[in-house]
Amino acid sequence: MRSRYTAYATGNADHVFRTWHPATRPQQVEIDPALAWVGLEVVDAPTVASDDEGVVEFTAHWMSGVGATRQRGVVRERSRFTRRAGRWFYRDGDTTTTAG
Repeated sequence: MRSRYTAYATGNADHVFRTWHPATRPQQVEIDPALAWVGLEVVDAPTVASDDEGVVEFTAHWMSGVGATRQRGVVRERSRFTRRAGRWFYRDGDTTTTAG
């Protein structure tokens, strides 16, 4: 999950695509260059029944614009991951985004 955040922060759409589960990933990943990802907090990573399933709840902070047009926002997500052939893949998540 942290590597995916870093990929979003550095504009590495290829890494985001490659770590997205084939059953749920989009045809193409586009990263908004106007957003600057400025912080990540892992809120929870509860134990689940299967060694090949995982859940991570996180808060990510972003900024866009400059001066009077600067906005800040927060993305909160509870992400689900699946392990295949020893590698973790993002499956999906429940997301809320706030700007202010």
